[in-house]
Amino acid sequence: MADISVKLGALELPSPVMAASGTFGFGLEYRDVLDYNKLGAIVTKGVSLKPREGNPMPRIVETPCGMLNSIGLQNPGVESFVGDLLPQVKGLGVPIIVNVFGETVEEYVRVAEMIQSTGAVAGVELNVSCPNVKCGGIHFGANPEMLHEVTKAVREVTDLHLMVKLSPEAAVIEAVSNAAEQAGADSLSAINTIRGMSINIETRKPRIATTTGGLSGPALKPLAVRMVWEASRSVSIPVVGIGGISTAMDAIEFIIAGASAVQVGTANYTNPRACEEIADGIAVYLEERDIPKLSDIVGSVEVYEDYTLK
Repeated sequence: MADISVKLGALELPSPVMAASGTFGFGLEYRDVLDYNKLGAIVTKGVSLKPREGNPMPRIVETPCGMLNSIGLQNPGVESFVGDLLPQVKGLGVPIIVNVFGETVEEYVRVAEMIQSTGAVAGVELNVSCPNVKCGGIHFGANPEMLHEVTKAVREVTDLHLMVKLSPEAAVIEAVSNAAEQAGADSLSAINTIRGMSINIETRKPRIATTTGGLSGPALKPLAVRMVWEASRSVSIPVVGIGGISTAMDAIEFIIAGASAVQVGTANYTNPRACEEIADGIAVYLEERDIPKLSDIVGSVEVYEDYTLK
């Protein structure tokens, strides 16, 4: 059997396939349909300092090759998560990475401190695609200095695995990747959704109440593969690929581009067993080609010799 286990710094996972934040709830919803032993980790729905009701309906719409969503980071807040949900989630027997977010650096820090205090999770994923209300609503992830600040502040209060989820809104992905690494991130996950819009031509109104939403699904994959390739070339820490992964072949493409592991998101809606099937498919790919371990193909893409990065 091929070895599909992965190491993200000191964090060892049995599989390279994780369930992505926002598409898998808190991990409890899929218990009856999915073999959790095939998962490397569950990345939870985003958790904030205070409860959030989320955005008004409609907030999800299908688009060609994907979907737009504007859920608004609905969640019960960190106190409820720690007290009510985490005791159930940790019983799943899968490493748990908690996605955290805030509107100020102080909120990120407070949530991370509470997660750290539980002793029940493997890591924290920083959602930096959130507006910093103290800086005029600029997204943390769009500015290397702000990203460095929030990552460093969280690093100082937790020794859990620290993953930073990069925003495609950043002008230069290498700059924010380097900022996260220098601030103490253990890994990067790339990429979050990119803002999009869909209009009903009969009503002439947006199909989402907030006008725009995050685009995910297969339409995002080429952009995500490119950003994973660029990010992995610019840092020494592992990169986790996200964006339009529906099959094992999709996942392997990210891995060859430079990802050490992957997260599966929108595919969970159309196929609740997507994570399991992708993990099995990766193993079959390696076995059929007599590749003993997954790490042998990480970043193995061979670009054309006359290619120059502009």
